[in-house]
Amino acid sequence: MSGKFEPKAPVNLDPPKDDPISLEELAKANGKSIWIEMNPCTEGQKCYVAIKALYDVTGNKAYQPGGSYNVFAGKDASRALGKSSVKPEDVSANWQDLPDSEKKVLDDWVTFFSKRYNIVGRVEGATNTD
Repeated sequence: MSGKFEPKAPVNLDPPKDDPISLEELAKANGKSIWIEMNPCTEGQKCYVAIKALYDVTGNKAYQPGGSYNVFAGKDASRALGKSSVKPEDVSANWQDLPDSEKKVLDDWVTFFSKRYNIVGRVEGATNTD
């Protein structure tokens, strides 16, 4: 797809990976330092967001502590993105019961992410990838 989903600047992406990551490991990839709670993503501290796949958003300040999308960091944000919501209560892997219009929005987000961020794996045992 092209047009509105294309990044403004070219992005060189690595080939997608299919490595499994547990929910516990995903939760740790939230952009917060283990040593200093509010230390933003730094070298060695990853920020991942799951949306049908696992994306590395480490370099984007919006996912770091205090950023507008930090609520998604270290989580499966599929439902929230389908609903265009940043409410913590909407951050969930369960999107299958969304109306078709919100499923379309989720698919648009998948396209958007896949053109900007490396796919670093998949959430182990996830059933929400289709």
